[in-house]
This record gives sequence, structure tokens and C-alpha cells, in this order.
Amino acid sequence: MSDFYVHAEDVEGFGTVRIRPLDAKGDAEVLHGWVSEERAAFWGMNGLTQDQVTDIYAHMDTLDTHHAYLIEKDGEPVGLLQTYEPEADRVSECYSVEPGDIGIHLLLAPVTPGAARSGWSSSLLGAVARYVLVGLDRARVVVDPDVRNEKAIARFLRQGFVAGERVLLPEIDIPDVYLPEKHAQLAFLTREVAFPG
Repeated sequence: MSDFYVHAEDVEGFGTVRIRPLDAKGDAEVLHGWVSEERAAFWGMNGLTQDQVTDIYAHMDTLDTHHAYLIEKDGEPVGLLQTYEPEADRVSECYSVEPGDIGIHLLLAPVTPGAARSGWSSSLLGAVARYVLVGLDRARVVVDPDVRNEKAIARFLRQGFVAGERVLLPEIDIPDVYLPEKHAQLAFLTREVAFPG
């Protein structure tokens, strides 16, 4: 595996999935295209310019606790993964963080019109789980999708995540970051459940 990638695996019947650090400038056009779509409204970047999206991810690249990655399938960009240390995030105000926890946000690329993608989300989420739980040696993943994002919640639960509480993530308003408050559904996936044995 190239030093460029932090994770690579061949997923049987699906293809080769690779995960690499996001290049805020180099990946800006693709990323802006994804986050600008109505389907990505819960990502919170609808209406932002490409430069604004670039600035957000350039800022994230300066942090030790939050990281962004581009997911590729057979060399094509197919998703955005963000990882974060829950104790350094607003989610820590809403649940008891345990040692070995890691938070993720996942945005999958839009479906090409007419393209069938059976098993697509499951295969990509499986690769992400292997990266964060095994590759990063973590005990548990936490996700906090917006309660209105029923598709994302259902996807996580199908993947083996266990629903936690519905919570209100507080507003964050500091010089470099603004996040409005969010009603979120917490869900958790442990390494034992994801990879038994």
C-alpha cells in the first residue's frame, strides 16, 4: 500500500476500496459538487462556495482531533469520511465517552443516474469500519446523524450499529467554526460486533 493511502482492501464482489487523506485544495471541486447537492443538506454545506468548502477542510487539516479522508473505489472518488475524537467534539456533551471511542461522519457520492448500486453503501461502510476499528485500533465507533436523515440512520443500523439516545448537539460558534444545534440520533458499533472472533 502506498504511503498516500491509510487503508486499502479488496472487497469481494465489489472492488478495491482505498482511503487517503483529503487534499482540501486538490479535491475541492469533487467535494463541493457533492456537498452542494440537495441530498447532502444534512451535511450542512449547501450554499457554500467552493472556496468556503476548501477553507473548512484546510482548517480541519490543522487539527489533531478531526481528520478528513477521501474514499476511492477502483480509483474513483466515492465518499468523504471524517473521523474525530469524541472528547474533543460537541457530541461529548451528549453521551459518556469511553476509552477507544472514535466518531465518524460519512458522505457517499451521488448515484450516477441509471447505475445500479446494490450493496454499495454496505461495502463502503464495511471498509470504513475496518479502517477505524482495526486499522486505528479503536474499540467503538459513534455516529450522530440528524434525526431527519432516516436513510443514514437505517444504513447504520443495517450495518450493525446499535441505536443510542436522540440528543441535541449544542451550537458551536467560535472564530474558525460555526455549527448550528442539531437533533441527532446516536448509534454505536463495537469492534466485537463488527468483527466477531
